[in-house]
Amino acid sequence: MGRVLRVNLWSQKVYVEELPSETVLRSWIGGRGLGVYLALKEIDPKADPLGPRNKLFIMTGPVTGVAGIPESGRWCSVTKSPLTDTIHDSQSGGKFGPELKFAGFDIIIIEDVSEKPVYLWIHDGKAELRDASHLWGKDVWSTTDMIQEELAAEVGKDEAKEIKVAAIGPAGENLVRFAAIMNDKSRAAGRGGHGAVMGSKKLKAIAVRGHMKPPVADPVKLREVIKETATKHRKNPVTSEGLPKLGTAILVNIINKAGMLPTRNFKTGVFEGAEKISGETLAEKYLDKKKSLEESCWGCMITCARYSKVTKSPFSGEGGGPEYETIWAFGAQTGTDDLEAIIKANHLCNQLGLDTISMGHTIGTLMEL
Repeated sequence: MGRVLRVNLWSQKVYVEELPSETVLRSWIGGRGLGVYLALKEIDPKADPLGPRNKLFIMTGPVTGVAGIPESGRWCSVTKSPLTDTIHDSQSGGKFGPELKFAGFDIIIIEDVSEKPVYLWIHDGKAELRDASHLWGKDVWSTTDMIQEELAAEVGKDEAKEIKVAAIGPAGENLVRFAAIMNDKSRAAGRGGHGAVMGSKKLKAIAVRGHMKPPVADPVKLREVIKETATKHRKNPVTSEGLPKLGTAILVNIINKAGMLPTRNFKTGVFEGAEKISGETLAEKYLDKKKSLEESCWGCMITCARYSKVTKSPFSGEGGGPEYETIWAFGAQTGTDDLEAIIKANHLCNQLGLDTISMGHTIGTLMEL
């Protein structure tokens, strides 16, 4: 571990580098902090976010993928955002981050622009760029399935099922400035248009698989910390009951009662239809409990992930989510109390690679104009 993968899309070459000095690592904490440090160091302040001089940093943290540490399945991307024109980080969960660590790398630095669509395949310390022309134009879900099927010929069907994919959809390809990087089909580094940066570089996806284990400096001390953290989780009613039972959607009714639920393009903070789109209604009518557990982030004790299924409806379909932010963005923010429509909008955004928050806000604004 402790390795950086630098990918130059113009030359189609990959390089392995070491992490920055310990002084830097201690000064710029975690994946977000180190990503910002690298962005400030390597990105020209005048660079066009969708131009070749911008870079994309795929970051894990020091404890990403370390067994036993709760909530250690996170990763983030850092880049110059096409939405804000500033250095920006976007967070995601799921299983992609730990798998990147297992594949032997802490960081991926993506630079320059490819002449044709490509995807990056990383496996057990090795990395290579492959043609993705056949994937360009495909949605996120199809892209994920096609890459796994393609690589199954090399690694076997069972192993291919364990390959984790972060991909963009048509939104990223078409440089929508709030396009997301989607991983595990329904997890999103959604904020700031990082998917558009991938699209501008003609990088369709990153597929990872590995069997390495992150080393631990002091296993005894780590076990003490894990035990202490786990105890706090079990004693806290939010992390032990509320979030496992209802997910982040538990906040819909809570925030609405507090008068702070974004409603009708922020004109008010109370939505009369909140109960119909609440976490309680989602759990009662549309939640697939078994698949929700499978959807959980790697190593997470809270298991707040949702997997919803709608049947016998114009909005029939199934997939991960929706989260609290998506529910108010497509629900209260647009004056919509139809949870089935919100679930469908969430699934479509996941397939197209769109940030649900920005998409809901955009619709809410247009409805008020």
